[in-house]
Amino acid sequence: MSDFEPFYDVSRSYEDNYEQGPFGAFAEALKDGNGADAAGTTSEGASASFLGQPVNLPFGIPAGPLLNSRFTTAAFRMGFDLATYKTVRSRAWGCNPFPNVLAVHPKAADGSLTPGSAELDEGVLADTNYETPISISNSFGVPSQSPDVWQPDMRAAIEAAGPGQVLVPSFQGSRVEGMSEEEYIADHATTARLVKETGAKLMVMNTSCPNEGHNRLLCHNPLLVGRITEAVKQEIGDIPLMVKLAYIPSDGDLELMVRSTVGHGTVQGFSTINTISAKLVDANGNQALPGAGRDRSGVCGNAIRGAGLDMVARLAAIREKLGLDFKINGVGGVVSPADYQAYRNAGADSVMSATGAMWDAELAHKIKASR
Repeated sequence: MSDFEPFYDVSRSYEDNYEQGPFGAFAEALKDGNGADAAGTTSEGASASFLGQPVNLPFGIPAGPLLNSRFTTAAFRMGFDLATYKTVRSRAWGCNPFPNVLAVHPKAADGSLTPGSAELDEGVLADTNYETPISISNSFGVPSQSPDVWQPDMRAAIEAAGPGQVLVPSFQGSRVEGMSEEEYIADHATTARLVKETGAKLMVMNTSCPNEGHNRLLCHNPLLVGRITEAVKQEIGDIPLMVKLAYIPSDGDLELMVRSTVGHGTVQGFSTINTISAKLVDANGNQALPGAGRDRSGVCGNAIRGAGLDMVARLAAIREKLGLDFKINGVGGVVSPADYQAYRNAGADSVMSATGAMWDAELAHKIKASR
């Protein structure tokens, strides 16, 4: 892998990536004129939609590696018609210490991780030996610039979208010490309003990172998510809202999530999954990522495709059972055109790839060529 340069350079700090990136083919795309898509597909006219917005192909990159407008613009030019601006907050928020990304090597022959398996708690090998199909750690802590930085940059990112392309802003609330639940809810609404002010045509709310303590996810509390989305919709009105979910093992909890949000008219779609949490160890069995509270990390890439497909299929079944109208964005382990099609077959209306796109900048073009 030494001859390939991902557009997010895992050997550099988050701060260096933000200031100097993107790298590799994405950097070259920014130099190559003003075309939105080097493959020329934008001139053919949009043939699909994403939350009501026309898109050439409902495929792109989810919240994570697209740190600012340079990254999202490069993604558009590389044919990713959906580019998600990395999750923003109502205040500046620091990043976890470097390193944030390590290669992850599950024991299964196909490189997969199974939600709830003993391996996740016993330890999964993580090192700097990056091999395809790629799986990596995701240990950033959802950093954010302050709104006075990200708002004008998000406006620029929205304007850089070509015909049939959509900038997807991602946001979340921030829980700080001493904050009440009502204040926590209000912070989500405030951040959504700040996103709306950029001219966003839609947005996704992240409920799938540890907002409320170590390894505890907001999306595991469907009733609270329901209350938050009520407050958010009061701020954003008829702008479509999608909620990002982690893996939810219980069908009952997943149905409660749908009933508490879509059932109340506050949510128009779900994006799933984010990562699978695992204890990461080095070859000697020691903690792989340095620092207190970092014995576990979210794992993304090839390892989580099975879990992502499972969540999409279960959401699609609930959609049919309840007769509710909402969109499903499938995420997790998409590294090939076949993976894109598998998500569509499972019931996804759109598909995104983060890790796969990082290690294959041509992935969108390959999917378009395969259709």
